[in-house]
Amino acid sequence: MKHSLWERLSPESRAQVDELIVRHRKLPAIMVVRDALDDPRPGIFESQQMLFERHLELGTPWVRITPPLDLDELTARVAALPRTPSSIDARWDSDTDGWFVTLTAIATHPDAEHHLALLRHGTDIRLLTDNSSPWSEATEATTIGPALAARFGLPFHFERPGRPPSATGTLHRL
Repeated sequence: MKHSLWERLSPESRAQVDELIVRHRKLPAIMVVRDALDDPRPGIFESQQMLFERHLELGTPWVRITPPLDLDELTARVAALPRTPSSIDARWDSDTDGWFVTLTAIATHPDAEHHLALLRHGTDIRLLTDNSSPWSEATEATTIGPALAARFGLPFHFERPGRPPSATGTLHRL
């Protein structure tokens, strides 16, 4: 790969970056690049750009799009929990690629949250380029979530199924 940062990395650091890319661990890969190079130390954006190019070269997707959820698989996951949950919840969450929805079983006595699934149908770039429903993961969650909850006689909660909450907040520096 012809990129100035990639060429400055040692073979060991390159192997570590590739391993992290294959496992979809972007932030740790950026940290490897930045920690391995000092004088000058690359910026976050420059490191991310290099990782994007490396993703293309390796043929790995930049963002992992989740396949449609399987109700029977989710039912088996909930049934295998140590205690019957009190509800099934869908929640918005985000990372550097954009918004996604998590499906969670909520338990009480003792309080616990059990991750069931992550729904991501694309990055937020689709808001600029896609004329279809921009939040199709919310549509999927509002279809499968109530069906899963009904199998256990539980309520289903999704506070903002139409769109994610405001994306404003504090930007944390690495």
